[in-house]
Amino acid sequence: MSRPRGRRRERRAQRRVVLGLVLVLVFAVGIALGEALHDNPGHGHTVTQQQLLTLQPESATVTVTAP
Repeated sequence: MSRPRGRRRERRAQRRVVLGLVLVLVFAVGIALGEALHDNPGHGHTVTQQQLLTLQPESATVTVTAP
């Protein structure tokens, strides 16, 4: 009857080890992401140009005929 208890303890120990490894992995990924964001150079300077375009009025040809 001691075997089921031993197996339960082994499973608990395995779960703890796996959980610990997952937590360490998540922590490492978080650190790496934070460093990557910190080291990322700033965005390039954006240059905005505004230019006003004026359109020439439409010309129309009017033909006048005498009645």
